[in-house]
Amino acid sequence: MPRPADRSAPAGALALLLLAAGPAGAACTAPSPPPAAEKPAKPVLPPKPACLDAKAGCPGWEAYTYGDQIKAYNAQLGPFRTGAEAYAGKLKAFVDASVAYANCEMKTLQ
Repeated sequence: MPRPADRSAPAGALALLLLAAGPAGAACTAPSPPPAAEKPAKPVLPPKPACLDAKAGCPGWEAYTYGDQIKAYNAQLGPFRTGAEAYAGKLKAFVDASVAYANCEMKTLQ
């Protein structure tokens, strides 16, 4: 004769989950956004010398100076990108936490 299925394990797991969830009236915690001070500043593109558009072109020293400024600008882009991606990750985490907070608040209304 087949034995009846043991249903105590799922019920026990459900009870444990309910106990871990805390009291029914637990307050929802509002998330806080990442500090604006952590937002990286975009590097400033150096101004293009007017002589670049002139028919005769730029004197060598001015062209080299501008080239050096562009190289310095390009060197700043890597760290800026890393910082911007990190800040964007924090913003995404804030948005996700905001959704969780809104869902929690909605559950308190039920």
